[in-house]
Amino acid sequence: MARVRNFSPWAYWRMRVDSATPPAVMSHDRLTELLGRFPDHVDPDLEIIDVEQRDGYRVQRLVFDSEATMAVPSLLLVPDEAEADPRPAVVAVHGHGTTKDSITAPDGDDGADYGHRLAAAGLVVLAPDLRGFGERSDWTPEDHYHCDVDLVNAVLVGTTPLAQNLWDMARCIDVLQSLPTVDRDRLGVCGWSYGGTIALFLAAWDQRVTAALVSCYLASIPSSHRMPWNLCGSQVLQGMADELDHAQLAALVAPRSLIVESARDDLTFPLDAARSSVASARLAFEAAGHPDRITQFVTDGDHRFDGTESLPAFVQALAR
Repeated sequence: MARVRNFSPWAYWRMRVDSATPPAVMSHDRLTELLGRFPDHVDPDLEIIDVEQRDGYRVQRLVFDSEATMAVPSLLLVPDEAEADPRPAVVAVHGHGTTKDSITAPDGDDGADYGHRLAAAGLVVLAPDLRGFGERSDWTPEDHYHCDVDLVNAVLVGTTPLAQNLWDMARCIDVLQSLPTVDRDRLGVCGWSYGGTIALFLAAWDQRVTAALVSCYLASIPSSHRMPWNLCGSQVLQGMADELDHAQLAALVAPRSLIVESARDDLTFPLDAARSSVASARLAFEAAGHPDRITQFVTDGDHRFDGTESLPAFVQALAR
């Protein structure tokens, strides 16, 4: 009998990712190497314009340069008392299908208004548009997804959209640390879905982050790869399946605070994998003497932000 052969690229990639065996421990230096070559620092040249006053905080439009040829549009939410009493600050990162505007609007879609909720809780919030989203979206043909188009172009010049967005978010932290309303020693990042991707990677990489809230992302690379349409060009680094997994990234956050929110019926980032990765990462927090600084909350429903328990825990972690 002729042996059975595989002709399917998808089956090939499934087997390849499932068979990857990343090291048990990821170092900060190795993560930085995987992110690749970064651009030069530039003067952010801040522009801040008042937009509106809401109950308990004001909204400002803030634009800054992250590269010589790239600017970042964002919304800055400043609690009314922050001028006299500097507050902890958060980079609030939107996911696919949302923008800076939707996550800072009261009563946002599917509860994903965490930018607004954090400002209402008394924190300074900076919510940028990621590359390819909101004001930074580009036209692409109907049969092309912008994240994948961005990956093609990024690879041409030796980078990735994930690394570029992380660079922009690190520059958001620079901006927050320059503001007189911000307690520069208490900085957080919060994100859902692709925003959770950014939040986990940023907290692992940029040690100025003192607390992170990662919603509906932290699980594992193999489990999230099994849904054929789940991963996109904005979520990957070259060779990452052989180098790291979500548990290793979470471990790099120790001994700082990591709040994980997982949805019980999330097919894209499965709960079983999330629980396993949190349990694995907890060993690093235990070794650092702070096993209580990694917390997982499980919510009902599918891939959506909840925040009922995770947001108060995140605010409390930033208040330490």
